[in-house]
Amino acid sequence: MTLAFAVLGDSIAYGQGAARQTDTIGARLTAGLTRDGHTVDLHVFAVPGADSRGLAAQVSRATATAPDLALVIIGANDITHLVPPRQAAMLLGDAVRGLRAAGAEVVVAPAPDLSVVPWVPPQMRLLVSTGSHTMRQEQIRAASAAGARIADIGAVTSVAFGADPALFSADRFHPSSAGYAVIADALAPAVRDAAAAARGVNR
Repeated sequence: MTLAFAVLGDSIAYGQGAARQTDTIGARLTAGLTRDGHTVDLHVFAVPGADSRGLAAQVSRATATAPDLALVIIGANDITHLVPPRQAAMLLGDAVRGLRAAGAEVVVAPAPDLSVVPWVPPQMRLLVSTGSHTMRQEQIRAASAAGARIADIGAVTSVAFGADPALFSADRFHPSSAGYAVIADALAPAVRDAAAAARGVNR
């Protein structure tokens, strides 16, 4: 069977900063799933600059394609746009429930630790890290309760990004192609498990 794979969320989900489309998270994960024996139909509904307030519109477009598997990457812009964590989490939970109701296995990658972003002043890093942690914990709670698998990859990726400036693109905010490889590798186990579950349910 063909696995309909929907990617929703923000500029990271979209792939902004990648040198080539094949370097984006959706394309990298699709290549991995293909190597695992899946036939994958990838649709990217993510919008650069989106925060959780834009998820409902993305879910509406995604569910029209009857996704078997959905990946939601959201939270960075909720932090920068000062969306209250509980509001962001509630909206994320609603999105997960909508995708689950449409029959999709859902993987959520919550907010990253933005304190590793190069343009964050050193004196602000603790505050930004604390805010990122608060957002991430609220998201994990809400998404888990709604039935998502959580890919909390922040601990792995923040260390990598903090140690290697080459993982950022020229704007020093979005990942580079090398950065997307790190993120996709960290997401792969959860996405692989969800794809296997989707295949078992929809076979």
